Amino acid sequence: MTGTPGNGSASEATLAVILSELNDNKAEDIVQIDLRGKTSIGDYMVVCSGRSTRQVSALAEMLMETLKTERGIFSKVEGKETGDWVLIDTGDVIVHIFRPEVREFYQLEKMWLPTGTALTN
Repeated sequence: MTGTPGNGSASEATLAVILSELNDNKAEDIVQIDLRGKTSIGDYMVVCSGRSTRQVSALAEMLMETLKTERGIFSKVEGKETGDWVLIDTGDVIVHIFRPEVREFYQLEKMWLPTGTALTN
């Protein structure tokens, strides 16, 4: 699966699974960013936080397993070993799971959200 135009329903279904899984497993400050028309790296980006390195790694592991069983998606993952910032690439949806301090330092979502968009916690 890649972030190609016309694949909206598949990427939206993947996004729904991701958001549900992150909510069910107590991820914090979940932000969804629509990337369609802005970049070819994917259709959506999700940024969220875990309270500790253990929770960040666990969220990533549970999410990858759910994507594999429910959507047949074998995700690419980076950073799971350290648990500070885990990137999960499904092809259509890119997920960033941070420890709060690391998320605050990089402020990744500010680069992708439209100017003037307020982040809600």
